[in-house]
Amino acid sequence: MPVETLRPPRIKRRRLSFVAAGGVGLLVAAAVLADTASGAVPPPPAGWNLVWADDFDGGANTLPSESNWIIDTGHSYPGGPDNWGTGEIQDYTRNTSNLSLDGAGNLRITPLRDGAGNWTSGRIETRRSDFKAPANGVLRIEARIQMPNVTGQAALGYWPAFWTLGAPYRGNYWNWPGIGEFDIMENVNGINSVWGVLHCGVNPGGPCNETTGIGASRACPGSSCQSAFHTYRFEWDRSVSPNQLRWYVDGQQFHGVSQNQMDAGSWDNMTSHAGYFILLNVAMGGAFPNGVAGFGTPTAETVPGRPLVADYVAVWSRGGGGTEPPPGGGGDAYGTLQAEAFQAQNGVIVEGTTDSGGGQNIGAVSNGDWTLYRGINFGSNPARQFVARVASGAGGGVSGLVEVRLDSPTSAPVGSFALANTGGWQSWRTVPANISAVTGTHDVYLTFTSGQPADFVNVNWFTFGH
Repeated sequence: MPVETLRPPRIKRRRLSFVAAGGVGLLVAAAVLADTASGAVPPPPAGWNLVWADDFDGGANTLPSESNWIIDTGHSYPGGPDNWGTGEIQDYTRNTSNLSLDGAGNLRITPLRDGAGNWTSGRIETRRSDFKAPANGVLRIEARIQMPNVTGQAALGYWPAFWTLGAPYRGNYWNWPGIGEFDIMENVNGINSVWGVLHCGVNPGGPCNETTGIGASRACPGSSCQSAFHTYRFEWDRSVSPNQLRWYVDGQQFHGVSQNQMDAGSWDNMTSHAGYFILLNVAMGGAFPNGVAGFGTPTAETVPGRPLVADYVAVWSRGGGGTEPPPGGGGDAYGTLQAEAFQAQNGVIVEGTTDSGGGQNIGAVSNGDWTLYRGINFGSNPARQFVARVASGAGGGVSGLVEVRLDSPTSAPVGSFALANTGGWQSWRTVPANISAVTGTHDVYLTFTSGQPADFVNVNWFTFGH
C-alpha cells in the first residue's frame, strides 16, 4: 500500500487558539450526481442507541450547523503543521461555493480552482470530541456519502475523507499519531476504492507503521464509489476481548484491527482519552494522492468543481455496562479531575508537566479560554469548595480569574479565584476557593477571565470538596 499521509516531526508550540481566517471561492456548477440522498438519518439499528447525528437539513447555499460543526479554514491549525501535516495544497474556506447545504438534505464540499491556479475547498469537524465506545459496548460512526464524481486524469489530486482524530489533538496539533486516527473512508485520484486506515503509536514506524498506518481497501459494492452514494461505517468494539476496530462499506466489512496487534501502551494512548471528533473534507494534492500517482498532484488536467456529497453523519452505541471512569476522575466531583482530560476546549494546549506525579497540564491559558468536563457528579451533599493545582509565569501586572461554571461557558460562575505569577509556568501551588452549593450532575466548565490578553495560568488538576 502506498504512503497514506506524510506528517512532519511534532514540535511543541505554546500558544494556540481556534481563530478562523476567511477565504474566497469561485462559483462553479456542480457535477450531476448519479444518485440522490435519502434526506434523513436512518432509525437506530436494532439494539443501538443514537448518540449524535446531522442530516444536513437546511436552506440551499447555507453553511452547515455551527452548533454541530467547527469550520476549519486556511492551510493549517494556528500553530499546527503546515498544509495540515499532509502536504495538501488547498486553502479551506467558509465560502458557500466550497462548503454548503444544497437544500435537499445534503452537504456539499466542493474543491475549486481560480484563474491563477489556486485551489480552495472545505473541511469541517464536530464540536463534540467525546465519541467513544462505552465500557463493554460498541461505538458505530457512519455516513452516507457520494465521493466526488470524477475519474481518470481529471481526478488527479482529489482526496475526499470521512475520519476521526483523538480529542487531545485539539489545542496541541503535534501529538499525532499517538492520540489515534480512524480513517473511515478515504479515496484518492478518483479510483473506485475506499481505504480504511488506523494511525497510532509513533512516527515514523511504530505499531501502525507510520506514516502509512494499518490500512486496507476495496472497490465499492455495486456502483462505483464516485457514481453513487455508499454507506461507510466504523465500529469500535469493547464488548469482546481483545477489543476490535472494524471498517465497513455498505455493510460489508473490509478491514479490522485487533487490540492484540500492538503493545498495550500504544492501544491505551489512543483509547483511554476523552474520545474522538469527526471530520469531513476534500483535500487537493498531498502525500497520499501523490504517492498513488507517482508524481505531484493536482495537475493541469485536474477538473475543479466536483463535490463530495454527504447525506448524513450519525453515531450510535450499543451495550455497555460496568464502570468506566470517564477522563477527568470518573465523573466524581470529589476525585482528582485531570485538567487535560477535557471533552471540549477553546484556546488551550496540553503539555507535559514537571509537577509531582508527572503527566500533563493545560497551558497557554488566557482571557476567554475554557475547558469542558461532562457529567461530573456532585451527589446530594452540596459541594462548597473548589481546589485547583495551578502555576503561572505571567509577566508583571498580568493576572486573571480561574472560574467554575455549570452547564454553559456563559453561565454565571459558581466560584473563582485570582492568580498572578507563581514563579514560573511549572511552579505549582494548590489554591482553594469557596463556591455556591452545588448538587446533582453537571457539565463543568473551567473558564478563564483576565483584563490583559497575555497567558496567565496553567492548570494540572482540580477537585471539589464539601
